[in-house]
Amino acid sequence: MIFSFSATADFDFMTYFARHIGATVSNNMLVIPEYLGEGHIRKIDLSAEFKITIHRYILKEDLVIKRNTSGQKNDLITAFFYSNEQPLGITYNDAPDISFSQRDDSAVQVTSNDINSTIRFPARYSIHYMVVAITPSYLKQLLAFDRLNSTLQTITGSGNSFLYFERMTTETGVLLKHLSTIDLQESLSHFYMHIKVQELLYLIFQKLSLRESTTHQHINNADAARLLHIRNEIVSDLSVPPVLSELAQLGAMSETKLKQLFKQTFGTTIYNYYQQARMEEAAFLLKQGNRSVAEVGYELGFSNLSHFSRLFERHYGLNPKKYSYS
Repeated sequence: MIFSFSATADFDFMTYFARHIGATVSNNMLVIPEYLGEGHIRKIDLSAEFKITIHRYILKEDLVIKRNTSGQKNDLITAFFYSNEQPLGITYNDAPDISFSQRDDSAVQVTSNDINSTIRFPARYSIHYMVVAITPSYLKQLLAFDRLNSTLQTITGSGNSFLYFERMTTETGVLLKHLSTIDLQESLSHFYMHIKVQELLYLIFQKLSLRESTTHQHINNADAARLLHIRNEIVSDLSVPPVLSELAQLGAMSETKLKQLFKQTFGTTIYNYYQQARMEEAAFLLKQGNRSVAEVGYELGFSNLSHFSRLFERHYGLNPKKYSYS
């Protein structure tokens, strides 16, 4: 099933999605029809400029959500929080799907509404995510801080195009699950929800505020698609370090532009991103319990197991052997 829409500030996702699947909305909740699956979508308007949509369902067929640019200047910020319990595909500008799975916590994205995106959710998996839509002016008012770093200045500014990814922390994941269980019929639930969603935004914007303060590089749909393709190439074989010249050629951009846009979007350098993904894969494999430390190290391209152990301990605070038994 494909659902396509244009991301304007006044667009009501739930109302139009209900029409698309032949369902009804009652008390700001859409119950998924039995023929399609089970679960629900809830919408909470915290103000005219601050809205959230919570998705919790299991579908009998793949769901593809295509968000098209509004054709207007950027007038809305979208923060997308995915619980990362199951794999999903994210792509930009109709490029091939990029998978984010349990091994990769890059499941929070913050984007302007002038960037096309497509998200593919697989059938028969538990889907749990939240979308926060907020205007730049309202976010700036909430942040209530004059000396914002360049990333937050870009996000809260007027007419900027941007795309940022952050890893979802345990704290963010727990809060996300809690928000989905709040009883909206309770008398003070709206007030409580407003506070907790602001806490959610604090967690992501606090991390974004720690990014290096540099001049924002303009990003368009083609750039976004290339960056996700390059990211996929980096993690496709973690036994081989990325080669900048080859990635730049793959993305049809200069090495300088690639380094700038990649760090701006993912918050770290290409090589650091590769090493982080390498350590996450190592942790995942070690927890499976069917490979030795040496086998995991060699599989991930380490010829020196002492170096592998030191690097792993730097990331996780335990050496690989202790981690596998923890």
